[in-house]
Amino acid sequence: MNKIILTIIIGSGLYFLPMSYSNVSTAYAAAEAKKSIKVPAMRNRVYTQLARAQQLADEGQKLEGFEVLGQVKERIDSLNSYEKAMLWNFYGFMYYGNNDLAMAIDCFQKVIKQETIPEPLRLSTLYSLAQLTMQLEDYKQTLVHLRQWQSLNSKSLTSDQHMLFAQVHYQNKSYELSLSAVEAALVIAKHKNQTAKENWLILQRANYYELDKPVKVTQVLEQLVKYYSNPTYWLQLSGMYGEIGEEAQQLATMEAAWQAGYISKSQDIITLAQLYRFNGVPYKAAALLEEAIEQGKVVPSEQHLEMLAQSYLAAKSGQKSLPAFIKASVISDSGKIDAQLAQVYLNLEKWQLAIRSADKALSRKGINRIGDMHLIIGMSHFNLKNYDQALIAFEAAKAITNTAKAAQQWSKYVKREQGHQAQLAMLN
Repeated sequence: MNKIILTIIIGSGLYFLPMSYSNVSTAYAAAEAKKSIKVPAMRNRVYTQLARAQQLADEGQKLEGFEVLGQVKERIDSLNSYEKAMLWNFYGFMYYGNNDLAMAIDCFQKVIKQETIPEPLRLSTLYSLAQLTMQLEDYKQTLVHLRQWQSLNSKSLTSDQHMLFAQVHYQNKSYELSLSAVEAALVIAKHKNQTAKENWLILQRANYYELDKPVKVTQVLEQLVKYYSNPTYWLQLSGMYGEIGEEAQQLATMEAAWQAGYISKSQDIITLAQLYRFNGVPYKAAALLEEAIEQGKVVPSEQHLEMLAQSYLAAKSGQKSLPAFIKASVISDSGKIDAQLAQVYLNLEKWQLAIRSADKALSRKGINRIGDMHLIIGMSHFNLKNYDQALIAFEAAKAITNTAKAAQQWSKYVKREQGHQAQLAMLN
């Protein structure tokens, strides 16, 4: 932060004292001190004591500095308005240097209560008060000081001054006003061919979010990604593309973030896998999950293993889904995974394994379509030419509403085939 410049007028001369404290006030020029109001001059003896107090403070002797100010304060009734203002100004900076913001504010308020002081001093003190009350999160009072300062300030606001207004309006939940101030700062930056500062864009995004303008939020995030390639911004941008219905852009952004090495959290990897599935590229989802699980980036939980297996199924790679389903079955507390495994085995014509998994699913409970398991058992026995066992399974399936019709048809088919096989046996 810049150093403060205290301007002190002594007689007809002008003196500048560089302060060592942080910048809570704007520097002001000598030309600005020439106002229509007549300001009394500071006498040399007062200036000498104030300068001595400052020197002690700069040397780390703060208590001694306060003692010198106290000596000046003892004669406060003999001081003119400008001398009083500068006394309280020095006190304010001294308290600020001690991180006593409340006392600093009290002293600066005493400065502006003096009627005949240079306008630059009044302006800088009001701006200091705005910054200090901002630090204390007294945003309503901050706005009061800023408006007083702006009413006296004849210069156009700088981008940083616009942003101070923007921050205060945001904290006061005046999002439209805050947004206007941010955009004023951005216009100045653009005119100077400068890149918008990161915190400006962050505040602009926050305002659009509060105003429920997701498209605008997305546009600001695009700027943040372009100029400040923070991993968080990439993930947020991807999420916003999804919110505004641009799924292809959502996937492209998330995939670019993955390739750039910005995705490391388990949930973000899972999100990318889900996007692959949603956008019709399940094999990429499966490959991503399998690699992440192998590398320890994603925990091989039942849920994640099931997602991996289903991704392979969606990619028509039933054989590759088996290891994940088998691992998930081992750690599952229900028959849900076994039921899916039974269906995969059936599709792969692994009849004995299909029967085993379906039986396991039925014994472990926790499955919704019990009738399907009986159908799988019946079809597997049929293909193994175990007709009697197949008919027993289909009879069980008939007793369940959603599989009764299919089970009836299969029973008829098995009986015909059983009869046909019996006839062939007699002929032999």
